Amino acid sequence: MACRITELVLDCADPRRMGDFWCEVLGYVELGWDGEDLEIGPPEAGFGGPQPTLILSRSTDPKPAKLPLHLDVNPTDRDQDAELERLLAAGARPADVGQTGEESWHVLADPEGNVFCLLRRRVDPLRST
Repeated sequence: MACRITELVLDCADPRRMGDFWCEVLGYVELGWDGEDLEIGPPEAGFGGPQPTLILSRSTDPKPAKLPLHLDVNPTDRDQDAELERLLAAGARPADVGQTGEESWHVLADPEGNVFCLLRRRVDPLRST
């Protein structure tokens, strides 16, 4: 037997704003609120499906300078340049973590400054059925 990741939890100051951003990025929908925490996930599968859900947990704790974990995303229906434009329009912004400029990926930050990477390779969308 093994475990699998079913949820990722991200502490944030504004779960609504972050939920809107990550729903746009990942094609997720709002699954529900538990107090001040918002869970988003794939439209058909929700919790327990093939992709993990994302919980945006309200927190007023100071944010560390750099999270020890970051997300990598890949485009599913367009090339990397077009996806970069879409993510920037959704509220992402370029982030500098010391990259050389020769990388095949783009380093971005979400609306609260959490770093994530847009990789080059296009992947098939994961289907729940």
